[in-house]
Amino acid sequence: MRTVLMIVGVVFLLMGILWMAQGSGIFPYPRSSFMIDQRPWITRGLMLAIAGAAIVLISRRVGRRRR
Repeated sequence: MRTVLMIVGVVFLLMGILWMAQGSGIFPYPRSSFMIDQRPWITRGLMLAIAGAAIVLISRRVGRRRR
């Protein structure tokens, strides 16, 4: 369970950072992406990154309780 939560949290965190970078135009790849320079994706990416960080923290706590 801990490993699954950690993987999901890290994926969410990285995906959120990617969405923020594309939404702000910092990472314009692929060029045909509908997300580039679209401000709503900055907010959505931030929310996803925060959720990913929370899942990572929760997964670390789950591992401590079982020891």
